[in-house]
Amino acid sequence: MTDLDLLHFEQLKKEVQAQYLKEYTPSYDDISKWKGIDIIYFQEDLRKKAKGNISEKSFYTYFKNSPVTKLPRIDMLNLLSIYAGYDSWYEFKKQHLFAGELLTDDEDLSEEEIQELEKTVLNSPEQPKTVISTGKTELKTAENTDLQKSITENQPISQKPRITQTANFEAIKSKKNFFQTNAWAIVTTILIIITGLLGFKDQIFSKTYKYCFSDADRGVGVINTLEIKVIKENESPILYKIKPGECFYYSTKDKNLKMQISAPFYEYMEVNRSLENAPDEEMIELKPDDYKMAAYYFSIKDVTGAPKEEQLTLIKQKRNQLENLISNNAVIYQVYDNNTYGIERLDKQKYITLVTTPTTSLKNLSVIEMKKDNKGKIVSIKFKIATTDEKNK
Repeated sequence: MTDLDLLHFEQLKKEVQAQYLKEYTPSYDDISKWKGIDIIYFQEDLRKKAKGNISEKSFYTYFKNSPVTKLPRIDMLNLLSIYAGYDSWYEFKKQHLFAGELLTDDEDLSEEEIQELEKTVLNSPEQPKTVISTGKTELKTAENTDLQKSITENQPISQKPRITQTANFEAIKSKKNFFQTNAWAIVTTILIIITGLLGFKDQIFSKTYKYCFSDADRGVGVINTLEIKVIKENESPILYKIKPGECFYYSTKDKNLKMQISAPFYEYMEVNRSLENAPDEEMIELKPDDYKMAAYYFSIKDVTGAPKEEQLTLIKQKRNQLENLISNNAVIYQVYDNNTYGIERLDKQKYITLVTTPTTSLKNLSVIEMKKDNKGKIVSIKFKIATTDEKNK
């Protein structure tokens, strides 16, 4: 990477901005000031025209800071170049050469990739040379210098000494020395085994229970991430988060279990179980909060597949439904997963506009929390729109 590459990237950012401004009118003309819904619409246009996507984190890294000190990956550079009307990043640089700048055909390779190729070539092993020995192997015939005499008479007979008692004594002595030498190692091994049993006694003697969850009215799995607090005496609660469709596995040697279960679209529930005769598996039904669930359904209901006139009618219906469900003084937050821009507050009308504009980003919308007052009006909404990278995790 050279300083010229960084200058080319700043040129490319300006052309990307100009390309978007041909058809859209964001909150600011300067791309570095875009946020929230402006970024979502830009991502949508990028997917439509360049058949690719950049994450919100990448947008904040490379577009919010100018000039940048680090060049994006080549795939992102190619994607932005295609969006701006060029075949590739190489083609863009080729048409924006500075005075005295030369391009080579291997410009598409990064410095790291070139160094890796050079390292591979340098470390390639040479073919070993094979040496074939042509020498003959000489065989020597062992001479038997102690030939048996043909006459068997008067030959001396060799007798083996009696070593039975000596052998038994040596064996007993060897066993005694073994125990004396290895006594410390044997004691240490026994202590390690006992310590291991004491340290893992909970895992050894505990039992695992499985709890699954369903919608009490519809008979299907819950649509929210559940928060389960396990309450134990004289201990702080332990919080578990269970994704939609997944079951909760809990291992314990206790005789009782107390759980507090909550989810954005379901009523709070407290479960107390005696585990002495409890089944290993259990299905727990959660009562849905239909009022909150209706607001969520109206927000994410897809209208993109309908004809254009029908889309307008459906969008108008959605807006009217949300107007009636949400309080005029509702506090609405959009949460972002980055350090630069963590949370943004929206008013009622801006939120309704966001969730009634047909874009593919709404498929990634998830409500973190929703509250209503005693009159049934929604007074608080906290939501996020997951990026493509998050959805693939």
